[in-house]
Amino acid sequence: MEKFDDIIKSEKPVLVDFFATWCGPCKMMHPVLEELHIKVGEKARILKVDIDKNQELAALYNVRSVPTFMIFQNGEMKWRASGAMPMEVLEQELAKFF
Repeated sequence: MEKFDDIIKSEKPVLVDFFATWCGPCKMMHPVLEELHIKVGEKARILKVDIDKNQELAALYNVRSVPTFMIFQNGEMKWRASGAMPMEVLEQELAKFF
């Protein structure tokens, strides 16, 4: 099983979705992220992190609300935003790092 730290060290941008199973907006984002994955293909990676199962990681990155999205590249956080958002916004942000 891959470790979070190893995944975010990738040269390829990694969009991390900090979510919770009980969160309505998070559920709404699921099909958006699936469509985004199809659109960006191998140019980026999308990783979902359940904050209830990964409380230490959520605390480390100061996740206070869900969904919270972060883009990492080479181990560095490049972008962060909270709340549901259109796929186009996520796609534009990711595209900056291809």
